[in-house]
Amino acid sequence: MKPFKIPESVLVVIHTPQREVLLIERADNPGFWQSVTGSKDGADEPLLETAMREVLEETGIAAAPAQFRDWGLANVYEIYPVWRHRYAPGVTRNTEHVFSLCLPQARDVKLNPREHTAWQWLPHHAAADLCFSPSNAEAVLLLPQFMA
Repeated sequence: MKPFKIPESVLVVIHTPQREVLLIERADNPGFWQSVTGSKDGADEPLLETAMREVLEETGIAAAPAQFRDWGLANVYEIYPVWRHRYAPGVTRNTEHVFSLCLPQARDVKLNPREHTAWQWLPHHAAADLCFSPSNAEAVLLLPQFMA
């Protein structure tokens, strides 16, 4: 039996200096666009490690720790009912820690087809409009503030 997901995750806004943002489309919910997200693999896994691992797993981008920026921002939200079965019984809320990863330019990515089916780079306002998750959209809109 697969272990329950830990209700602590990362959201990584991948962007360029020109504020182009990478969005990926969920395989399990076509039309649901998002930044890289993922839960910790273990309670002791450092958040930066989670961010690096999820970026590599979901996009094929191997980034160094120094390329990530921890925004010191955490969103606590209600887990969507469609995904609650992945968590222990009674777990309904997740804490999501926001990071960003600045790449010199937009580039092709290698998706894990079990998780995502398409990707695109968009100006940050357009990307925010497309995000299905309100906390993801908010993070994308905050990008200029965290790039300063």
